[in-house]
Amino acid sequence: MSRLWRRSSPQGPDDAAVRRAAGGPSLHRQLLMWLLLPQLVLWIGGAFVTYNLAARYANAAVDATLSQATRSLARQVKPIGNGLFIDFPRAAQDILEADPNDRVLYTVSSPPGEFILGNRNLPTPKDIPPQPALGEPYFYNGEVPAAQGSGTERVRVAALFLSYGDGSEPMQTMLVQVARSSANREELARRILVDTVLPLSALIVLMTMIVWAGIRAGLAPLARLRALVEGKAPNDLTAIELHAAPSEVRALAQAINDLLGAVQHNVVSQKRFISDAAHQLRTPLAGLKSQTELALKEAHDPALEARLQRVHESATRSAHLVNQLLTLARAEPESATVQARARVDVARLARELTAELVPRARQAGIDLGYEPSPDGEDGTEPAVEVLGIPLLLREALANVLDNALRYAGRGAEVTVRVSVLQHQACIEVSDTGPGVPAQLQPDLFERFVRGTTEGNGCGLGLAIVKEIVERHAGHVELSDTRPQGLTLRIVLPLAERPISLA
Repeated sequence: MSRLWRRSSPQGPDDAAVRRAAGGPSLHRQLLMWLLLPQLVLWIGGAFVTYNLAARYANAAVDATLSQATRSLARQVKPIGNGLFIDFPRAAQDILEADPNDRVLYTVSSPPGEFILGNRNLPTPKDIPPQPALGEPYFYNGEVPAAQGSGTERVRVAALFLSYGDGSEPMQTMLVQVARSSANREELARRILVDTVLPLSALIVLMTMIVWAGIRAGLAPLARLRALVEGKAPNDLTAIELHAAPSEVRALAQAINDLLGAVQHNVVSQKRFISDAAHQLRTPLAGLKSQTELALKEAHDPALEARLQRVHESATRSAHLVNQLLTLARAEPESATVQARARVDVARLARELTAELVPRARQAGIDLGYEPSPDGEDGTEPAVEVLGIPLLLREALANVLDNALRYAGRGAEVTVRVSVLQHQACIEVSDTGPGVPAQLQPDLFERFVRGTTEGNGCGLGLAIVKEIVERHAGHVELSDTRPQGLTLRIVLPLAERPISLA
């Protein structure tokens, strides 16, 4: 008998490691936004308030100098009779107008608005009452033609109203105005703003980093809880352990554990019912099979014999289904965890099962054979040991061989091999039967799913194999056999070698 070509396929991705699509915004992002957004608003508000305070204090300083300048200029204008004597030397005027970047302009008018001395371009007083207070300066902003080039520049103006006269005539009113360029004042405000905002910005950045680190540290228990939940198998309903987490996370973990406990209780109750029902059905089904076999031997009417044959086939199929359900119940996590594990030589197990099923294969017209591994030092096949439950591993391999013998078809070849690949035990069963379309192969491991309508299977064999293999931290996979057929591989972790004390 020619031996079949063997191919190893890569292991598929771990479904538990695949991140689920996020159903909403990240909690980390929300906390960061709600903590940093107020800081940003406060930073902008602080910068605005700082600039206004700086401008106000700069205005106060400028207003103080302007107030002093208007009083000093007013002292240089002395009333004489009905006129005015102006004692304002040219040197003092040149000093006031010496700095083009910080211009100081002045105007004396009497009555107010009738120009006497200074610069005619100063803006008239704004928001001044009809009867202004004498001797008290008024301050306002205005614009004058620029010293160089076209356009205007902003100035800060102080206006001082004074009265004069010798008593023989009615008292006259004199307006003294002194203006100063706003460039230096605005530059001072900007420097105060920059000197205040830069340290404040550095503080905001440092606080942002601290907040980000604090949020990550605070949400770390949630990440660990998520990892614990994602790391669970779909049928693993054991409690989650998260003792060192904050009380809020512990409460969430306890709620999840309570839910898992309730689900586990319901699942166990359902499985116990299935197991008890299957046990109860085995005896009457076995009796029904025996009675139909006896009736078939004694039946002489062809029509009756045909009906009895159909009853016998139904009883056989029902008994097989019950046995499969019992095996599936034993393979569930709740049952598997209470069964003792031992070192199992899967190479020996495969040889023994293959030898046991040879008579059945011959009866079905199938060439069943075991292909030993040539890796032994003395020509014998080495042991390939895994740690597991012997009864369940035997049941898994028996189901694989049963499927191959049921569906390979007369004249096909079924070959069993055991090898070690990348520190894992690989049990391979190949056949040259009709095979299964590639798009249907993943569904064959689901319960009550069959790849063909031929035969009298119940669709639980490969589901049992997958359940048992996953309980042993392994995986099972299907691939096509070239040129025709199907190959099933069971991959299990090898048992650790015992330490020799010799």
